[in-house]
Amino acid sequence: MTTKEQILQELDQLPESAMEEVLEFFLALQTKHSAKTKKSDVWKAYLASKKEREEVYRRLANS
Repeated sequence: MTTKEQILQELDQLPESAMEEVLEFFLALQTKHSAKTKKSDVWKAYLASKKEREEVYRRLANS
């Protein structure tokens, strides 16, 4: 059984009164994941820029 199937099975057994809380939790997880992805993209861009600048400085030093 996959994780998704297990989650769906648990949701089927959950009382309707708890569904809103589960939805809020899922939305919070999505927001958290989205923020991590954005930070990761920014970090990758920074590292690429840093590497590019290091190459330029090395070439200048060698000329």
